[in-house]
Amino acid sequence: PSLNQKIKNLSGGNQQKVSIAKGLMNKTKVLILDEPTRGVDVGAKTEIYEIINSLKKEKVGIIMISSEMPELLGMSDRIMVMHDGIKKGELKREDANQEAIMSMILS
Repeated sequence: PSLNQKIKNLSGGNQQKVSIAKGLMNKTKVLILDEPTRGVDVGAKTEIYEIINSLKKEKVGIIMISSEMPELLGMSDRIMVMHDGIKKGELKREDANQEAIMSMILS
């Protein structure tokens, strides 16, 4: 893609990467990502995960909202389950697994 290409004409993965870049233009300390890999191909997911991990190393706080269990388990330092704005539970990475998360979701 060229610099002059309209964002709406980019692939879903490239649109997501542009959105993340826009969020970083003002020396952002915390970035909120809502379903950052929804609808993108596997290659773009990997690139987005690499960007997120790079930002974490640069001490940018990441709040990621995701409905994908493997994404939550693979990318999160902490996982919080919320429903209707109410916190249902929170797990540290070492305590997180699919069963524990599903238990919070169903409680």
